[in-house]
This record gives sequence, structure tokens and C-alpha cells, in this order.
Amino acid sequence: MKPAAYNRTAIALHWLMAGLILAALPLGLTMTELALSPTKLKLYAWHKWLGVTLFGLALVRVFWRLTHPAPALPATIPAWQQTAAHVLHGLLYVLMLAIPLSGWLMSSAKGFQTVYLGLLPIPDLLVKDAALAETLAALHTTLNYGLIVLLLAHVGAALKHQWLERDAVLGRMLPWLNKAREAP
Repeated sequence: MKPAAYNRTAIALHWLMAGLILAALPLGLTMTELALSPTKLKLYAWHKWLGVTLFGLALVRVFWRLTHPAPALPATIPAWQQTAAHVLHGLLYVLMLAIPLSGWLMSSAKGFQTVYLGLLPIPDLLVKDAALAETLAALHTTLNYGLIVLLLAHVGAALKHQWLERDAVLGRMLPWLNKAREAP
């Protein structure tokens, strides 16, 4: 039987990753526009650290999701919307893994090893290859813009369910909303 809400671990992973993604996206957009400087190099390091952290958390999150089913959507939601929600979540999981991986591959192809938190060298996955690095940079950018679109759809759907549908969908990830709904 499926639970009524996500458990604390799933909720913590969701909001931790949401916060880190919301830090990594604007950092990535900002750093690429800067002229080469110590500040730009520092921002690149921070962005890579966020990417490595997000990749690790995404692996944990995928494992958690495979071993702990998501709560069922309300039966009042049409089947096509339930399918759309499942597809959207699946695509978000794919991007949570593919984006950091594409960044890691790009960094390797550019010949810039990632040193996590300035302490732990992450092995390069590719040899230095400028043409491949350009392709991977374009892929990384495209995947990130795709993530932005999906995040907007995800947040929009959650808000629609909270304010227009007034069902318990958002309360599955924010259980205090359901408690407020149940209060007299």
C-alpha cells in the first residue's frame, strides 16, 4: 500500500536538492558571462562542488525512491494528468543525474579536473578533447534549460493543485499543509 505522504527522508532530499539546484543554476549562468579572473575560477569551483553534491544526492534519491514508493495521487486527478506527473518526475530524475554527469564529462574533456571541496580529486572520465568539450558544453547548457522548463512546470502544477484544485497533492511534500487543512 502506498503512503499518504512522502516520508521525512524523501522530503529532506527533495528540498535539499531544490535549494542546491536553485543555487547551481544562477551560479552557472553568471559564471560563464564573467571575464577570466580569480572570481570566475572560484565560482566555477563552487558550481562543480554543487554539481558533485547534487549527483551524489540524486543517486541517493533514486535509490530511496526505488525502495520507498511515492504516495498515490488523489483519484480525482484525471489519468492523463497522473501520467503527465509521472513522466515529469521521471524526466526530472533523469536530468538530476544527466546534468552533473554532462558537466563532469565536459570538465574532463576541457582538461580541468574537478577537486571536490578543494580536497578530493574526482577522476577525469575523458581525455582532453576541445571539440568534444564544445559539444558537451552545449549539451550541458541545453539540459539545464530543459531543467528550468520542467521545474517551472513542476512548481506550476504543485501551485495549481494547492490553490485551484485544493487537493492534497502539495501536502504530500509539505505535510503541514494537510494538517492546516484538517484543523477546524
